[in-house]
Amino acid sequence: MSAPSPTPPRHDILRLRVTAKDADTLLALLRETRPDTGGRPHVEPDGRISIDAYVPDDRVAGLEREGVSVTRIGNASEAGRAAQAEVGTGDRFAPADAVPHGLAAKLAG
Repeated sequence: MSAPSPTPPRHDILRLRVTAKDADTLLALLRETRPDTGGRPHVEPDGRISIDAYVPDDRVAGLEREGVSVTRIGNASEAGRAAQAEVGTGDRFAPADAVPHGLAAKLAG
């Protein structure tokens, strides 16, 4: 009997600012790499164009090429984990004397 295969590592999702020398370069990059994008492109007075992208950390290198710069803005996965840590457990709207129904246990607090 073979051992179960290990779970592949999960890659954090990074928030990046991708800036291209022009709209055609950015469009070609987006068509080729298909990252998740956030918001609308921002055009600089000199013609450069940028957009925020959300990409697994193992795919960042695939965005870097001539005419394109990639700036790390933050780690969206870390931000999500931090927000989830702030969420409490239980039902804060349940009255203290509520009787649970179904296959549940009433939690204190």
